[in-house]
Amino acid sequence: MVISIYVLLILLSFSALYPFWNTLVVSLNEGTDTAKGGITFWPREFSWANYEIVFQDKGLLHGFYISISRTVVGTIAATFMTAMLAYGMSKNYLMGRGYYSFFFIFTMYFGGGLIPTFLLIKSLGLLNNFLVFIIPGLISVWNMIVFRTFFKSLPAGLEESAQIDGCSNWGVFFKIVIPLSMPVIATLGLFTAIAHWNDWFAPSIYISNPDLLPVQTILRKLLNANVLTDAQGMDSISVEKMSKKALTSKSLIAAMIMVVTLPIMMVYPFVQRFFVKGVMVGSLKE
Repeated sequence: MVISIYVLLILLSFSALYPFWNTLVVSLNEGTDTAKGGITFWPREFSWANYEIVFQDKGLLHGFYISISRTVVGTIAATFMTAMLAYGMSKNYLMGRGYYSFFFIFTMYFGGGLIPTFLLIKSLGLLNNFLVFIIPGLISVWNMIVFRTFFKSLPAGLEESAQIDGCSNWGVFFKIVIPLSMPVIATLGLFTAIAHWNDWFAPSIYISNPDLLPVQTILRKLLNANVLTDAQGMDSISVEKMSKKALTSKSLIAAMIMVVTLPIMMVYPFVQRFFVKGVMVGSLKE
């Protein structure tokens, strides 16, 4: 029984990891050789040419900068605003607390739809604006509920003693609540960062300026077209350059996928020690 469980887990792990590993192998293999097929676990003709071309393209590099900026600013802003809202909602003496909770939870089940949202974003002047990546996602109701659950589990005596010593509500929040909340902050911050990093849909709707397109949206356009041409003013990867380096669109797209995926994966080791404790917060009872 135990052996069968281990075999099943190994097979499940393999099915999850192999597509990523195969993409890495294809990205490290010579493009013309990849087109012949048969690339599975190891590169047949090892080459860095795919990555050289990716990092030489100014459009992709600029998109990378937009993605990093959006992820860093959006994660910090959203985590702070959501935590601040949750701290207020965790207080039983907050007037209208029940009504606020109802309206927040209502938004989790009902939305205006794509067209009304687009018209709202347009009326706010956020089209072709970097802030369109930040402002609409400042508050996450689900994250607010998790934050609120964690804040309510903190001993009330800590805040009371700080207030007796003359600490203001802001002081209690920043000097006591935030330091004690690092596990949940790290966990929800990681989820928020992944959501920002992986988002390609919103920029494709709200952004037409190529200088504001994140690398995920650029990659999506290339994947849809399955060709590497000049799109919306983006620096193209010319056919001549590809032929000199013995590249194909498949090998180059594999390299782009790895370039987009690896940075966010590198964040995990830094929050791993908080993750196990923080991910259990949602299981606590209010």
